[in-house]
Amino acid sequence: MAGTSEQQERDAAREAELRGRVAEQFSRTLADLERLVRIPSVSWPAFDPAHLVASAEEIAELLRETGVFDVVDIRRAPVAGAEHEADPELGQPAVVARREPRGDRPTVLLYAHHDVQPPGRDEDWDTPPFEPSHRDGRLYGRGAADDKAGVMAHIAAIRALAESAAAEGRELELGIALFIEGEEEWASQSFGNFLRENRDLLAADAIIVADSSNWDEHTPGLTVALRGAVAFNLRVETLAHASHSGMFGGAVPDAMLAAVRLLDTLWDADGAVAVEGLRSAELSSPPYDEQRLRAEAGLLDGVSPIGRGEILSRIWAQPAISVTGIDAPDVANASNTLIPAVRVRISARIAPGQQPEEAFTALREHLLAHAPFGARLSFEDESLGQAFLVDTEGWAVGEARRAMADAWGREPVDMGVGGSIPFIAELVEEFPAAQILVTGVEDPDGRAHSPNESLHLASFEKSVLTEALFLDRLDRRTR
Repeated sequence: MAGTSEQQERDAAREAELRGRVAEQFSRTLADLERLVRIPSVSWPAFDPAHLVASAEEIAELLRETGVFDVVDIRRAPVAGAEHEADPELGQPAVVARREPRGDRPTVLLYAHHDVQPPGRDEDWDTPPFEPSHRDGRLYGRGAADDKAGVMAHIAAIRALAESAAAEGRELELGIALFIEGEEEWASQSFGNFLRENRDLLAADAIIVADSSNWDEHTPGLTVALRGAVAFNLRVETLAHASHSGMFGGAVPDAMLAAVRLLDTLWDADGAVAVEGLRSAELSSPPYDEQRLRAEAGLLDGVSPIGRGEILSRIWAQPAISVTGIDAPDVANASNTLIPAVRVRISARIAPGQQPEEAFTALREHLLAHAPFGARLSFEDESLGQAFLVDTEGWAVGEARRAMADAWGREPVDMGVGGSIPFIAELVEEFPAAQILVTGVEDPDGRAHSPNESLHLASFEKSVLTEALFLDRLDRRTR
């Protein structure tokens, strides 16, 4: 018993040292995060790719400065479908790093992404999107939360871990690999090829995907369910050419009329999905009322929620369909014309347990069966992403929950997320024995992908401490 007590005291002292390091370094962590936010690393094709190179180089240098890794490199891989071409198109630059484990310690792979969404219109931001600013305990800027804070959570936790070990005169024994992707916001088009080309560098016993959210500003969350995604362009045609709306309107259906009538068939009167073949899942959920939904989503007064069942079931476990774009004349160029063709972008989220190929078939068959007035339909640019359910029985989940509880001072919530991280299926395929944890630094008010994206700083520091505690405990764990 005395030996056990002495070991507990040593462990407590070690974790106290680690907590001190995280707190002591936090101002440096924020300064590095702000420097990353200033780099407009948008991965969409219309933006300058030089910024992605600059972002990758900055992160690689931060990793080298830790002195922890045997390898730090910036690499690219061919996009899907181009791998066998003589001069294949390459994906955006990713940062990879690895240190081999010492003795029988496990290896953990830490994932995040350094690319960001386009900022949108500057006038929609209270402060410039790529000039980080502080207000009311939050850091504002594009990528401040999604996902450069995820990148810095990894780096800050590793720094604290390494400096704590050095202060105590011991060697860090844990194996650590990093994969900081550069194109997550543009469909991770080279992800599968990158994994295959760098498999030995990235192989691990546990994987942390730091690209999700916590339950709220005060409560940690472990993401255990993600919906899948199906997106495609739908083209609706009714006329061989445009015609005068006064001459033929009332007798000739234009493409906009057909598209509006067709799209309306995707939902019931209460807004629930009405496509046969799209299924729901059975997932338990914590309490979440309409008041919180209205506050977090920005639902206007007088506008009612849609769907049926528990609110979180609608978001986590039921399908959803959105029309995210329409190609048609804008109001400024509207003329008295019957429009011959309209193109829309349909984005569907599918419940865990349903295959995206099956869901796409259901959507396609529904639209073809409901095309009004004999309108011609064509489908383009399909994008399919797998849903994901975490196996919560593994040792890594238990360690993650314990680290969250110790860092935040309260038990974590097992939560679903209505969004999708399709590449997780590729991680599972390439590393089937690895346990995958989906964590994050965001909170419900972070507004990722939207104007005025922000990061709650007190929550961020707790997220860094969570990961540092998790890594430290793996550093004491046999494989």
